[in-house]
Amino acid sequence: METAAERNTERRRKHWDEVARTFANKGMGGLYHERLNEIYRFLVPSRQRVLEIGCSEGDLLAAVNPKHGMGIDFSPEMIARAKDRHPELNMVCADAHTFQSDEAFDVIIMSDLVNDLWDVQAVFDNLKPLCGPDTRLIINTYSHLWQLPLEATRKLGLARPNLPQNWLTVEDLVNLLGLSDFETVRCWSEILLPLRVPGLSTVCNRYLVKFWPFRLGALTNFLIARPRPNGGKDAGSPTVSVVVAARNEAGNVPEIFKRVPEMGGGTELVFVEGHSRDGTYEAIADAIAKNPHRRCKLFRQDGEGKGNAVRLGFAEAEGNILMILDADLTVPPEDLPRFYEALVSGKGELINGVRLVYPMHEKAMRFLNLVGNKFFSLAFSWLLGQSIKDTLCGTKVLLKKDYLKIAANRSYFGDFDPFGDFDVIFGAAKLNLKIVDLPIRYRERTYGSTNIQRWRHGLLLLRMVLFALKKIKFT
Repeated sequence: METAAERNTERRRKHWDEVARTFANKGMGGLYHERLNEIYRFLVPSRQRVLEIGCSEGDLLAAVNPKHGMGIDFSPEMIARAKDRHPELNMVCADAHTFQSDEAFDVIIMSDLVNDLWDVQAVFDNLKPLCGPDTRLIINTYSHLWQLPLEATRKLGLARPNLPQNWLTVEDLVNLLGLSDFETVRCWSEILLPLRVPGLSTVCNRYLVKFWPFRLGALTNFLIARPRPNGGKDAGSPTVSVVVAARNEAGNVPEIFKRVPEMGGGTELVFVEGHSRDGTYEAIADAIAKNPHRRCKLFRQDGEGKGNAVRLGFAEAEGNILMILDADLTVPPEDLPRFYEALVSGKGELINGVRLVYPMHEKAMRFLNLVGNKFFSLAFSWLLGQSIKDTLCGTKVLLKKDYLKIAANRSYFGDFDPFGDFDVIFGAAKLNLKIVDLPIRYRERTYGSTNIQRWRHGLLLLRMVLFALKKIKFT
């Protein structure tokens, strides 16, 4: 006997076959789909292995320029149209509830699909064998607020007709993803005005929708999720490179060698000395000679600024895990194993140190610096859609393979960052990595003086905010 699910599937297949035959390229959703294409091109790096579930005619899949693109749809008529329109893509007639493949994909797209599915959790469960540990699942779905307007446009023949929908909220989807062992990385709203109104459409869809209360009226909600980590069961004992950018820090060098612990499968210290006036380079060379049991590298910085030094250190590092440690030791080296564990366990993919939670030593940070850091933490959390409570804490930790992806995509942002922190943070956000804040107790330096220039660097931070607005938030 035919089940309710089978009857539903057959009914919907016939419906979408008829839509493909009679409603192709019709309706008033041209601007909506153009904007979706723009958003997905930003979210999906070019030349990835991409699977789209419910691909329709395949236009969105083609728009992200995959290295290998596969689209599935249960409508034979839709797949026939997709093959004609995009012969370079692999289009397969299959049901999302039962589709199987031996391939694993970098990105899986589900655009305007979940509200049309019989069993959303079953589909999410079915996707797990298609995911690697770094796969990103990207979903967008209509907001419930738009149910009546969309139904009205369809009755008027101005949009593709639909059968009764699920109308899942963002909270529903986060819950269902969690039940299927996916972890939500971030979620947000897009597209305020789906009609083409010269001048106004761009203002609404690129800018106003990012702000409260306008975002409450957005047409579609986006979610990015990743497979829930396995707690580091397959991580083994990765090696670690601790990159130390040192300028006028000669007095701290012995303590760095004494206090940086061995972690994982072994730890190397990568020093990049930056035009010091107090003999820092010679102090590091002398300490390396006195500590032959430690794996060390020493380089003279060829440019200027901490960002240049960190990039040099990362390029020369050999460890599977990359760590940044400030040479002033205001972040205790003894805390580094906590960063290591947070990364290896899969709790995050960029572990960001936070100085603004625990009480600080009396002279660790001047009051105006503290106020500025609080402001920028709020600004960057809003800009990136993930919590960044402290943008300029010197300790950040990530896998080398993820840093190499950031470096490969650096052309999107350019060589813009004198600090080194934003190159990593913006790159991680662009790649949809999971960013996790890790509070530490910030100490007063015991040697030398700070290299931070409060007003000059504060203005640079404001430039970073404006830069992120243009390159990340208002794309």
